[in-house]
Amino acid sequence: MPADAATAAAAGATAADPAVVDAIHAVLTGPADRAARWLAAAARRGHTEAQAIFGQWLLDGRGVERNPAEALFWFKTAALSGHAMAANMLGRCYEHGWGAPACDKTATHWYARAADAGLDWGQYNYATRLQLGRGIPADRARAFALFQAAAAQGHAKSINVLGGFYEDGWEVEADTAMALRCYLRAAAGGDFRGQFNAARLLALANHADDALGWMQAVPRTATPTFLAKAHDFLAGHPDVRLRALADVLKTPSLCC
Repeated sequence: MPADAATAAAAGATAADPAVVDAIHAVLTGPADRAARWLAAAARRGHTEAQAIFGQWLLDGRGVERNPAEALFWFKTAALSGHAMAANMLGRCYEHGWGAPACDKTATHWYARAADAGLDWGQYNYATRLQLGRGIPADRARAFALFQAAAAQGHAKSINVLGGFYEDGWEVEADTAMALRCYLRAAAGGDFRGQFNAARLLALANHADDALGWMQAVPRTATPTFLAKAHDFLAGHPDVRLRALADVLKTPSLCC
């Protein structure tokens, strides 16, 4: 849909009108600067989906100059109208200090709002705060339930965390087989931590070829910090089956 047609579709529509949502996503396929102008106009007219997306574009500097403070404004505007992902992004802004001073308590509040709305990312982020006791008293049992809720929606990072609960016996009986099943699901979903953990348990179960396959997938999406820590963990491990996988995670910064 051309931007002018999308504008016509949005004019006078309600903030939750499905036609507006369709128009917004059609505009996103066009030139970034033109799409950003359209999003800004739609956001000012009160369309929550446009507000949330425009906030993300402002945060990323896509089609507009990067402006975390204005991004925060639009995330909050959309979140107060019930937009779950905007609430989650507001939590991230307050967690990382994007557009406002970092505040654990405020970040946790917005993650809770997103989780209460059933958003998988909100459930994951709020559960992580509960698990660590950041901005809220620690409650590992409640965190486990939220990770389960997100995992039921296919959230790979939450599935990986559940694997850790089963491996370490947190809130459940320790169950290495269940932990491996979780890690494999997370790995198949593209989570690099799940891939690492699946490879680790497969190696310890003497499935060397499968372990190598998953470990080789890790560097494709893992952060440099994770790769460095994971490499050092494997290289210094007393079990030769894990040490054998360390070289897979070598990066130029590690080997030079």
